[in-house]
Amino acid sequence: MNRMKGEGCDAVVLGCTEIPLIMNNANSPLPTLDSTRLLARAALRASVG
Repeated sequence: MNRMKGEGCDAVVLGCTEIPLIMNNANSPLPTLDSTRLLARAALRASVG
C-alpha cells in the first residue's frame, strides 16, 4: 500500500471479508473502503426505506 500511495493511489478497497480484520484506516497508509460494511449499510438502507 505504501508503494501504491507513492504511485498516486487515493484509497484501497478491502474486497475480502477477512482483510478488514487486519487492515483499516488506523493502520493503513491510505484510506480504506470496507466492501462488506458498505454493502451491509446499503442493504439496511434498502430494507428500511
